[in-house]
Amino acid sequence: MQEAILTFYKMSGSGNDFILVDNREGIVDERNLSRFVASVCRRKLSVGADGMILIEASGQADFKWRFFNADGGEAEMCGNGGRCAARLAYLKGIAGPRLSFETKSGVIRAEVTGDRVKLEMPQPTATELDYPLKVEEDTLTVSSITVGVPHVVIWVTDLETSPVFKVGRAIRYHQRYTPAGTNVNFVKRLNDGSFAIRTYERGVEDETLACGTGSVATALIAATKGMATSPSVLHTRGGEALKVYFDRSGDDFRNVFLEGEARVIYEGRLWKEAT
Repeated sequence: MQEAILTFYKMSGSGNDFILVDNREGIVDERNLSRFVASVCRRKLSVGADGMILIEASGQADFKWRFFNADGGEAEMCGNGGRCAARLAYLKGIAGPRLSFETKSGVIRAEVTGDRVKLEMPQPTATELDYPLKVEEDTLTVSSITVGVPHVVIWVTDLETSPVFKVGRAIRYHQRYTPAGTNVNFVKRLNDGSFAIRTYERGVEDETLACGTGSVATALIAATKGMATSPSVLHTRGGEALKVYFDRSGDDFRNVFLEGEARVIYEGRLWKEAT
């Protein structure tokens, strides 16, 4: 029988699924790492996931994480992935229920309660409200903000029929947001003051069932426009309601947190032929 090249954990954060590896002893081969991630994240041909997370040793926090999108590109932050990493670190005894971990966006805090995780988000920057954006033959009114990663927010009246893939992809690669590109959120405000959201994610290059940073971006844009207060509730495509907490002073936000489920789906052993 073949020997497995590593042990991994499959987790889901509100429908965003990830492959997590305890890499504190450097078991992942750094050579061609981007290609390896993209290969293992392929659905139907390998494990399949929206991204991969490596948990590594840190000198300034409980652990350090490295987050990769499904295309193999490394990203600064992922809200749903961060919650999964925090819960796995707690379950594995790497950290206690109140923990911190190192990211490319700085050291962030998290609190684990059962299968729920409340995760601190990076300080939001680059907020722009209600500006015109020409997309193919149409001119859309959009807003944008960066919460570790960049996001565009579009308000719609009919979320079900919104062309999330077509328009989301066009905006993701729009010249205004080059070279990094952007995530794109389509949002409808509901009668009870909560929001329904669908997201096209860069790196995955498709709609996902949930996007943590997208939910945070939407809540903060809504608050800036006077449409939301803390905590804001966002209903994802995967069916879960995420909560976004924040303190606001004018257009400035502090203590931004994202809360939701982070579930362990299974533990597995990856064979070489899966890559």
